[in-house]
Amino acid sequence: MAKDGSTAATDGTATGSGDIARSLELLWGTGDRPSRGPKPGLSLDRIVTAAIAVADAEGLAAVSMRRLSTELGTGTMSLYRYVPGKAELLDLMLDRVLGEPLPTDTEHPVEAPPADWRASIDAMARTYLNNLRAHPWLLKINQARTVLGPSALRGLELSLTALRSMGLRDPELIGVIITVNSFVEGLARTQADAAEAVRETGLSDQDFWDNQRPYLERAMLSGAYPMMAGLSEDAFSAEFDHFAFGLRRLIAGFEALVAERAPDRATDGTTDPATDPAMDGTTDATTDGTTKRTAARK
Repeated sequence: MAKDGSTAATDGTATGSGDIARSLELLWGTGDRPSRGPKPGLSLDRIVTAAIAVADAEGLAAVSMRRLSTELGTGTMSLYRYVPGKAELLDLMLDRVLGEPLPTDTEHPVEAPPADWRASIDAMARTYLNNLRAHPWLLKINQARTVLGPSALRGLELSLTALRSMGLRDPELIGVIITVNSFVEGLARTQADAAEAVRETGLSDQDFWDNQRPYLERAMLSGAYPMMAGLSEDAFSAEFDHFAFGLRRLIAGFEALVAERAPDRATDGTTDPATDPAMDGTTDATTDGTTKRTAARK
């Protein structure tokens, strides 16, 4: 465990792993407020906002209670009156950014499913990708055992509502969410790693591959790699949209599963929500983050 209370893995990821009860109290607004000595104007909301700003600009490693005290112009001990440490702060940061793409009306449940679950999956995937690009440090947080706050649960609720018209069993609906999120995270991590390599080495992608070109050309001419040598010139083109390609193939796979389930629903006399006009709606639900995977394990 790090000195700030967070747990850092050998691969550079981090997880809150602090006082779970305290994190839940802070996330759900049931914790005691500071009773003495806080700096006027200081609040838990300001602390979380400052922490996210530092992480966005400099990465997760730059976030510390000492750094935040400097950013907020207060003593470090003043921060501890609001949040026990960085471990619990990570839980609050995660839930905050997961809630950014969600509808602002959190008082009422989403009742009507969207008209087209395919469009919902597309929107979910693109929204999550945009959130990971806006907050690359999300990829550095181990979310296998996320402390579930209001945003995480709201996101899962919206996702399940958006996918209900697929007519799948509950474990399969959770599987759809896990599959889509895993695909998005994998692509986002590749992009983030590439950008980090440029920053750390100062070598552009073009320069990196130009350095390897003479060796690769000799290898291709050797005859030892016939498949590689036979690839078209645009095989590794940066213009090819791997995200759109992969997402379309995922949706096509889900369509096959929905079609496979349709005869079963017709046989048992249940209504297929994907074709029932009464179930048609216009609510667009998006979600974000792998906290849904955590919820699925509960």
